[in-house]
Amino acid sequence: MSDPAEAVAAFDHVPETDQQFENALAKARDGHRLTVDDGVELLTTGTDRAGIDPVRKERVLEAADRRRAEVAGDDVTFVANLNNNVTTACDTGCLFCNFKDRASAFETDAPDDHGGFTKTPADSRRAVEEALDSGIYEVCSVSGLHPAFALDADHRELLEAADDPERLNYRSPEAYTTSPGTYAEQIRAMSVDGVHVHSITPEEAYHARRGTDRSYESVYRRLREAGLDSVPGTAAEILVDEVRDVICPAKIDTDEWLAAMEGAMAAGLPVTATIMYGHVETEMHRVMHLKRIRDLQDRTGGITEFVPLSFVHERTPLYEQGLVDGGASDAEDELMIAVSRLFLDNIEHIQTSWAKFGDEKSLKTLSCGADDFMGTLLSEEITKRAGGDHGEFRSVADYVDMVTAIGRRPVERSTDYERRRPIDPADTPHGPRLGPRADGTPMLDPSRSPPADD
Repeated sequence: MSDPAEAVAAFDHVPETDQQFENALAKARDGHRLTVDDGVELLTTGTDRAGIDPVRKERVLEAADRRRAEVAGDDVTFVANLNNNVTTACDTGCLFCNFKDRASAFETDAPDDHGGFTKTPADSRRAVEEALDSGIYEVCSVSGLHPAFALDADHRELLEAADDPERLNYRSPEAYTTSPGTYAEQIRAMSVDGVHVHSITPEEAYHARRGTDRSYESVYRRLREAGLDSVPGTAAEILVDEVRDVICPAKIDTDEWLAAMEGAMAAGLPVTATIMYGHVETEMHRVMHLKRIRDLQDRTGGITEFVPLSFVHERTPLYEQGLVDGGASDAEDELMIAVSRLFLDNIEHIQTSWAKFGDEKSLKTLSCGADDFMGTLLSEEITKRAGGDHGEFRSVADYVDMVTAIGRRPVERSTDYERRRPIDPADTPHGPRLGPRADGTPMLDPSRSPPADD
């Protein structure tokens, strides 16, 4: 790859359109399907002037909030969930990430001072067992691409027999202090007592089929047999390859990500979709990304929610190398939520993130088009390692307090949105009730302690 700064300066896709802001806003208000140019006009509050116009911005937010009420109502949903990331070992080298540690640091003869971790399947099972006693019913697992990971025993046998396993980013588990096992073993370990397992991103699925001609559908069917229930559509970042070539050149490209998502849905698994914005991309890239998500949903219908993820920059290589001097502004975050709601006319739910935004700002975005408020996130790691400082845990009581403060109704929901439990603020104490071991006891009750973050 050429110098990243030169690549950014040479982007082909810039925020220029032949559309006018007022026309785009009128289309959005009338419920017409938006074009990419429409989306760019709304996201920039008009390409006819520099910067974000505060008056125009509020008009976009108002239109999005009205659409949210029409499509999703006034409920604000959340899940009681655990983050159980298996390993930080990863050699992909994404410039926006500070979650990973070089895989060589985990080898048996390396000093044990890298600060990362790898969990065995038994470790993962223990973490889920403990969290179930806190009332959770979803475990979300997104991990680094440890070279010793394989799909299952058959896949490991093929990788071990390869002429040049390291060319496939594979090394035997014996080379490492701790083996992560296989993806199938980890999913089976986390599939405890009916908990919903939300795991295996497109990037992880690519890792789980390397060195073979297996389809994504067959990989996801194998993992579904092991207990996988749904797939997080992360690793999307920006689905425009000239951006990916800068921020994650070793990662799968746009077409590969889309193929993996289609494979997951063909295997009968619902998925989410994301965007990670606020770094080197332009507003045109952001809306091109939205268009690719909308087209995917048109083809498949399996995306349950869209999750805009604002780039947290403080401890990332992009920031350290001077390619960015910060993340998205408050106005950009609000408009990203709003335009996602207006552009993605075939996806019902838009999520906001207290882990990215903090409480006050995330509550504001619930009036910009978002209707889902994330989850309890026991043991959140990824945002924290990138420099996020908005905490790692929210209780059901926290959700009730925050959501009722803005005059909306808090609703505990399942991962797939099929089960919902509206919460009466007067019905105290507040605790989860949808989990296999949940009985309404508060998650921070002395008899229920969140699992230690190891």
